Amino acid sequence: MDIRTAQKLAWENKLAKGFNTTDTALEFGLLTAEVGEAFTAWRKHLPDLGEELADVFLYLVAVAEMNGIDLGEEVARKIDKNTRRVYGRDAQGALIRTSDG
Repeated sequence: MDIRTAQKLAWENKLAKGFNTTDTALEFGLLTAEVGEAFTAWRKHLPDLGEELADVFLYLVAVAEMNGIDLGEEVARKIDKNTRRVYGRDAQGALIRTSDG
């Protein structure tokens, strides 16, 4: 499934269920909680890590939809930008961006 379709379906589900569709700050808070649940699932090797990551994605696309952002387009744009960036190591060996390409 592509990101735009997932974003649309997730939004339609929120509308149908009467979930939050107006309070962006609340949605960011809920997204943060879902990231914490995903981390816990990963850290404890729980079998529901994939489901928790899906929850993170669904809250993320909801925030995008609430703000009129097509997340699929933004992800494509960001991937393109990242592929053009050049990285090198500083004197301590840390990876740093040396050019935006």
